[in-house]
Amino acid sequence: MLNQPFFTINHVVAIGGGHGLGRVLSALSPFGTKLTGVVATTDNGGSTGRLRQDQQTIAWGDLRNCLSQLAHRPSLGTLLFDHRFTGDNELAGHNLGNLVLHALDQLCVRPLEAVNLIRGILKIDTQIIPMSESSTHLVALSHCGETIFGELNVDSMTEAPIALSLQPEVTATHEACEAIKVADLIILGPGSFLTSVLPPLLLPEICQSIRKSNAHVILVDNLTAEYSPASTFSIEDKIVWLNQLIGKAVITDVIQHALTPVMPNQFSDTVRFNQFNLVSKHHPGLHDKQALAEAINLVHQSYISARLSPAPC
Repeated sequence: MLNQPFFTINHVVAIGGGHGLGRVLSALSPFGTKLTGVVATTDNGGSTGRLRQDQQTIAWGDLRNCLSQLAHRPSLGTLLFDHRFTGDNELAGHNLGNLVLHALDQLCVRPLEAVNLIRGILKIDTQIIPMSESSTHLVALSHCGETIFGELNVDSMTEAPIALSLQPEVTATHEACEAIKVADLIILGPGSFLTSVLPPLLLPEICQSIRKSNAHVILVDNLTAEYSPASTFSIEDKIVWLNQLIGKAVITDVIQHALTPVMPNQFSDTVRFNQFNLVSKHHPGLHDKQALAEAINLVHQSYISARLSPAPC
């Protein structure tokens, strides 16, 4: 079980997308209403991509995945929400959860209202907020000056891009920015670095909110190398990308997997690299939820203790 000091903080915000963000939110779900997920909405593959081709809508797939991982199981609601149609027809391959969110969006004033309705149905306390409520796509700039449009194409690049942007430019969801500003702890990653972790940080309001926050910022590294251009990035490269986008060196801790746990004994002005055994015994490709939560707890407690300790003479 997690140590009690972990739950004395007021608010935690996790930023990213895909299965990585869902795993972090699930691991920290005991926080309930004190936990917020800010979710990337630039996916253009699979069921989500097909919806976006036909409709002017945000990407629902990562939002649906986060909601699904936070939902209480087993229940009829989660079975329906996770259902993927089969057969040889227009519905084949579509996820029912994506369709329901899209339908609710058309009935509501805001996409966030659609998400909140599903949270209510599935009895989810954690706040799940799209990074933006306007439709936008990820765009990369290659070394030779070529513009690469869409997440699927960015992931298929043969070399890492030199820059990323959103097209069209959109504004961040107000509630996401407010949650970040009051957070005590902000978690970035894990997940596909270019297409899940970075998209929310391409919104100036999100970065400004992080800069204004006094939160402890932790980067959770992936368990394995990505099958994407980001596979060439070292963890130091990722830190540089993140801090440059945010506009401030905010990352103070990194959590990585290692068979032998290692925690730095002393806090310094540089980034600390903390290593724990994080692989799930049941799903080797995923972080173990309890181990991840305990690692975040230990790293955060160490950070707070160092902040409270008197400076050496």
